Amino acid sequence: MVVNLQSDPPALHPLSQPSEVTPVKDRDPRGVNKCLKVTFEDVIAQPPSVRSFDNVWLWSHALFEVSRLWCYLLISILLAVPVSLVAGILFTVLSCLHIWLIMPCMQLFLINMHWVQTVSSSVLNIAMTPFFKSMGKCCGSINVRLARD
Repeated sequence: MVVNLQSDPPALHPLSQPSEVTPVKDRDPRGVNKCLKVTFEDVIAQPPSVRSFDNVWLWSHALFEVSRLWCYLLISILLAVPVSLVAGILFTVLSCLHIWLIMPCMQLFLINMHWVQTVSSSVLNIAMTPFFKSMGKCCGSINVRLARD
């Protein structure tokens, strides 16, 4: 038996080929975090009667934006990957429990309880329907008229 160990050169994996990376424009397409769209003017505002120097306002605005950006970047670098990992594991466990445990138990319960639904609907139709029909006929002739004195 002869085995040919030589083969064609392996093709590059599609992800390893150089390509242009386009940044994601809208990272919140469903508007989940609408409440977090905060600008400098939403946090700090000066009424027309009390104003600081223009340079103070400009520097405050610049420091607010820079600190907000860099603090968010730093915190997201430290927390994004671990929180994503934990959230992925949590959603995986919940999905697995829902698919393989909760829904089969619910279906089993519903299949076995079908006779209860049949009996209870029969009892309601026999006992309650005539009562409510007679009450409807008794109360159906009541007229209410509002008059101003």
